[in-house]
Amino acid sequence: MVNTLPAPPRRGPARTTVALGAGAAALAGAVVLSLVLGGRPTPPAELWAVLTGEADDFTAAVVANRVPRTAVGVLVGAALALAGTLMQGVTRNPLADPGLLGVNAGAAAAVVTATALFGSLSTSEALWWALPGALLAGLTAHAVGSRGGDGGMARLVLAGAVVSAVLNAYVQAVSLSMPEVFDTYRYWVVGSLAGRDLDVAVTVLPVVAAATVAALLATGGLNALALGEEAAVSTGANTVLVRACALVAATVLAAAATAAVGPIAFVGLAVPHIVRGLVGVDFRLQAPFALLVGPTLLLLSDVVGRTIARPIELMVGVVTAFVGAPVLLYVVRRMRGTA
Repeated sequence: MVNTLPAPPRRGPARTTVALGAGAAALAGAVVLSLVLGGRPTPPAELWAVLTGEADDFTAAVVANRVPRTAVGVLVGAALALAGTLMQGVTRNPLADPGLLGVNAGAAAAVVTATALFGSLSTSEALWWALPGALLAGLTAHAVGSRGGDGGMARLVLAGAVVSAVLNAYVQAVSLSMPEVFDTYRYWVVGSLAGRDLDVAVTVLPVVAAATVAALLATGGLNALALGEEAAVSTGANTVLVRACALVAATVLAAAATAAVGPIAFVGLAVPHIVRGLVGVDFRLQAPFALLVGPTLLLLSDVVGRTIARPIELMVGVVTAFVGAPVLLYVVRRMRGTA
């Protein structure tokens, strides 16, 4: 039986509106910080000069180089947060995250294979390989886990673990036997926004947008699923369709995010817990709020990575691991207290 956390009390409309407004303001602030902080800090006055076309060429170039990184961070943070919200809602497991169905392992396997066959890949080339690899791994886990139709979520999660184990073993075998592959793979696997250009954002935007629409359409059904299988059916919800829609949307979102920047841990795990604490248990509120909190957390983590050890830059995947680990410990302690 899956452990679940006690539901937070419902929030009133006024508090929800305030929370959503605060979330939007926090995201706007994170975007500004991402544009002004880095190896060379850019004061807000200089940022304004860039926006009005009055800055010198050097300052304009510095800010322009941060724009693609920030845009990709917004997309990836939103995708991971929404994917995590869907996964925790469908599985009713507070420890579920977007990598549960082998998506990360599929992306890594595709990148390693392409590098072994064609040599070192650029960021855009890695994206085009990682995206179908992640999708294929996720769909394979779906196919194996749903075979026979009576396995439930436990069977699906187990299938994802098997797919991940097989692909991770393959990745290790190839990368350790081919040093040039390992040299490329070790930078991608940590997860970083550095070096991403607008082509990456343009490539993943349609994928993330389509999956986001599907996710938002499934939120009403997820509210029904939260009541339990029998209660959901009694309300007229098509539980099979809701699960399928939510799981496919989560897989596509996680695949696009992983393909764009590599695996980034804990964003998809931590954000749903933050969101539930702010807006309650209604998935119709959780989903849009996750689209605000996810990018905020990822951009702030990236800013910390750029500034905490200047001029050395920490990859954002390292920073999110430090941020997310305490959240994971907190969730586990709460689960122990309610088991």
